Amino acid sequence: MKNDEDKLDRRLANAMVLHSSGRLKEAKMEYVGILKENPKHLGALNQYADIQNETGHLKDAITVYHRLLEMNPRDPAPHVRLGNIFRGMNNPTMARIHYESALALDPDQPNAHQGMAYIFSELHDAKATIEHGRKGYMGRAFYKLPFRGTAQPINVLVLYSVLGGNIPLENTIDNTVFQHIPLTVEFHDPSSPLPPHALVFNAIGDADQAEDALGLAAEILKHSRAPLLNPPERIFGTGRAENSLRLAGIPGLLTPKTVSFPSAVLQGPEAPALLESEGFRFPLLLRAQGFHTGKHFVKLESPEGLASAAKGMPGENLMVIQFVDTRGADGATRKYRAMMIDGRLYPLHVAVSQNWKIHYFSADMTESAAHRAEDEAFLKDMPAVLGDKALATLREIQSTLGLDYGGIDFSLTSSGEVLLYETNATMVLLKPGEDPRWDYRREPVQKAFDAVNAMIKSRIKARS
Repeated sequence: MKNDEDKLDRRLANAMVLHSSGRLKEAKMEYVGILKENPKHLGALNQYADIQNETGHLKDAITVYHRLLEMNPRDPAPHVRLGNIFRGMNNPTMARIHYESALALDPDQPNAHQGMAYIFSELHDAKATIEHGRKGYMGRAFYKLPFRGTAQPINVLVLYSVLGGNIPLENTIDNTVFQHIPLTVEFHDPSSPLPPHALVFNAIGDADQAEDALGLAAEILKHSRAPLLNPPERIFGTGRAENSLRLAGIPGLLTPKTVSFPSAVLQGPEAPALLESEGFRFPLLLRAQGFHTGKHFVKLESPEGLASAAKGMPGENLMVIQFVDTRGADGATRKYRAMMIDGRLYPLHVAVSQNWKIHYFSADMTESAAHRAEDEAFLKDMPAVLGDKALATLREIQSTLGLDYGGIDFSLTSSGEVLLYETNATMVLLKPGEDPRWDYRREPVQKAFDAVNAMIKSRIKARS
């Protein structure tokens, strides 16, 4: 019996070598083989759950992590892994339950505190975010994500803010080539040495949310001579209100009037008259600063709902945005996204919806073959879909912002003008799911991923 256990342990050690070197299919087969012989082998169960999580098989990973908790309910690690999965699935309620369960078992568990910091940053609770962030990151402001390559890794230092507003690069930077080293700027002493690195990628991208963090990043960067992507000074000018003014003169571009007002003013009886004097007309949009994916973002058809809408939104200041209707003849709105990577534009998606508040994840794309056909046409030939006039406008936006990495969300008017929704650095790249309906997206989206990693390589090579 002891010999059998030793044999399985040796197989596990070999499988983990395969796993760490990026040979994921082979590693998974070994984990499965071990579990066939011993379904309760804790080491193999942990590694199998991790590799399923890493490769996007989340339902299976969740099942195995729950099984691990049944076998060892005092272990906080599966709770942390589950928290991370639910956080990635945009289910903060379940994520928080698991992080808190982990902390109930181990109050000092740093990864659980890091997860809680993220949860509170999404709630814009700065005090709780910093409190958990200090427990999660203090003394460990930087660390290394798993490297899956076989050659010597190239270290890429990536700057993040615990308060949010970050570009999610964890799955964008190629971990078979680059060693991704996240550094949380709020908990790094600028006078302390930085870890060895060949390039710095500033992932703090939301100028409306992360102004203080961008200042901290600028101080930290004084101690690096490596090539830098998305310097903080280029991010500062990409807030929604700043963009509406900065980009207003670009030919062929409509930038809806966007002004920040104190929430208290918008709740007052004089607010409708003030907005009219500023040039706003109903319907208009009201948005809390620093939130994304449609959170705290409403359309107001008349002045009557303004005060109550403002009262229900977080933040001392709120953005008022002039609504522009770009619905087509079919009554649908089309929201395009083009990525700006190293001076070039890459189509990412077009979302088609009957709703004015439109995102790819909430639009009717999964069930509508016609909408997916539009998406496919855009991905295959962006110039043909947009036309030369709109493409020239997008290129001018890219040139004006000067970002190494970012994106543009926009619509088209009936005359071919570009209506800008937003343009900044905090645009996420996501690979399509396993559903065959998304097969058409795989190659075009991969081009954007490849462009990011080619940019990193080229900047490092240019400096060497």
